[in-house]
Amino acid sequence: MNTRHLIATELLPGLELVPEIALRTDTLVEMRRLLDTTLVLDEEEYAHPEIEIEHLSIAHAFAGPDVKIIVYKPRNSIASIPACVSIHGGGYVAGTAAFSGPGNVRTAAEVGCMVVSVDYRLAPETRAPGAVEDCYSALKWLHENADELGVDRNRIAIGGESAGGGLAAALALLARDRGEFNICFQVLIYPMLDDRTAAGQNDNPHTGEFLWTSESNAFGWEALLGAKPGGANVSPYAAAARATDLSNLPPAYLSVGSLDLFLEENIDYATRMLRAGVNVELHVYPGAYHGYEMAAESLIAIQSEKERRDALIRAFTT
Repeated sequence: MNTRHLIATELLPGLELVPEIALRTDTLVEMRRLLDTTLVLDEEEYAHPEIEIEHLSIAHAFAGPDVKIIVYKPRNSIASIPACVSIHGGGYVAGTAAFSGPGNVRTAAEVGCMVVSVDYRLAPETRAPGAVEDCYSALKWLHENADELGVDRNRIAIGGESAGGGLAAALALLARDRGEFNICFQVLIYPMLDDRTAAGQNDNPHTGEFLWTSESNAFGWEALLGAKPGGANVSPYAAAARATDLSNLPPAYLSVGSLDLFLEENIDYATRMLRAGVNVELHVYPGAYHGYEMAAESLIAIQSEKERRDALIRAFTT
């Protein structure tokens, strides 16, 4: 496979930002360290004068350990504001809540909402459904403390990138099925939805060459599930694409690049939601690989970030 010629020229610099290391059990600790040192910025570098950042630990909804969260809130907000639970990426095996810090600050400032970023437990140390239960705990905390926080509990959205998008989709299913509280919108950015993609041959010769390969995908899913991907009886709270009923889910915004390994599973999930009566806005960005927004100065990255925030604003004002 050689698809470099298909990459949008403005996105090529993003490929230089990711450490070139094969993702395996023996390299996982080093991969986590490299990602943290490469992608996590000091808060001072993206601090915004109108956004307060607070680090908290909250009680777990399922008797697990306390969950660490980072809260980004507009200062001096008067009326009840909307909120979004943000879930970071990292293939289910890496990353921290701080990964999404710059983007969460921009969302809080530009949308005028609170953002709650979840430091969920990683695989393989914690198998499914541990991570989605951590995210549910943050959602529950936000709903139960909405009045004290100055949040409108009728305008709470969820979202994430890659594995975070997969967790957001699973969280939407879990919240629907438990029926404790509502979610008004879901933002799914190249979400990692289907373990079966990792179980078979990638039939699309133009996807999955860069940043998140079939090999990395198989490792991430096996770490999360504790078994080879593609097996029987995988829970939709682990792999949202396994859900047979997608009705009564929150409206969704879903975006993915044309060269992303998740292209077809994402389009399929969006199509199935539409067939189930869920309003979906789907964007496929030409020449974009998985995680293309690391080329932060590119027009494609800027445009895609604006479009998802515009969708979030519409959801909050409908």
